[in-house]
Amino acid sequence: MARRKNNEELPTFDQLMIPTLEALKILGGSGTIEEINEKVYGIAKISEETLQISHNENGLQSEVDYRLAWSRTYLKKLGLINNSSRGVWALSDSDIDIKQISSDEIVKTARDQHRESKPKEDAVTTTHADNELDDKLTITTDWKEKLLQTILSITPDAFERLVQRLLRESGFTQVEVTGKSGDGEIDGKGIVKISGFLSFHVIFQCKRYKGTITPSQIRDFRGAMQGRADKGLFITTGTFSRDAIKEATRDGAPPIDLIDGELLCDKLKDFGLGVETEIIEIAKVKTEWFNKL
Repeated sequence: MARRKNNEELPTFDQLMIPTLEALKILGGSGTIEEINEKVYGIAKISEETLQISHNENGLQSEVDYRLAWSRTYLKKLGLINNSSRGVWALSDSDIDIKQISSDEIVKTARDQHRESKPKEDAVTTTHADNELDDKLTITTDWKEKLLQTILSITPDAFERLVQRLLRESGFTQVEVTGKSGDGEIDGKGIVKISGFLSFHVIFQCKRYKGTITPSQIRDFRGAMQGRADKGLFITTGTFSRDAIKEATRDGAPPIDLIDGELLCDKLKDFGLGVETEIIEIAKVKTEWFNKL
């Protein structure tokens, strides 16, 4: 993924709000982040070069996707969209009239709500309150960047064992790491069962580095797995180019599922593998309850 360049062609997060709503409309009212983002790219006419600009040097996320995450955050805060625990986003009202929506008004209302939610005795300036709201999403991505840096610092063997453990936790059986066998494009294999009945033989490859996986790397992996498995799984701490994603699902070719660095972090968090989630208890005083005594 290219490093950040000038921001002239980059749409701001508020400019991506209406396209996000339009994308959800086209998708029938709901969709995964990947489905929504892909639609927005076309609706907003974002160039391939712009999509390759990374948010930071770690390359965990493109700048456009980072700003799209902000768009969803503000739209959710206003109750226009919501998301499930399984990562599916949906319109709160399928009959929403997008033409009546103002992105400027969304930003203003969201920030006003945030300032009003602060206790009066802990009042902050308008700028401080806005910055505090804008910092929340940044904090949520910090742990992923730290996690990827940690993974990049371990040995290749340790990374393969990590992937083996992750696949086992995900329901795979007979997971074997074969990376030392000299088979250049194959790092391991396993079996996954669907609903306890259907079994699929899966071959996987692990790429532990910063960078973007290209279509040629997908084709090489497919060539290595040809006739040896039902499906392929390509796992990387980096990212996949859009052409690589298209190549992985090309019609007439054996399908390959992709796990990039961001999704890898999410899965490790879900299974508690090297990531611990802390739940902070917040006590709120309900003044109105006392007033009714």
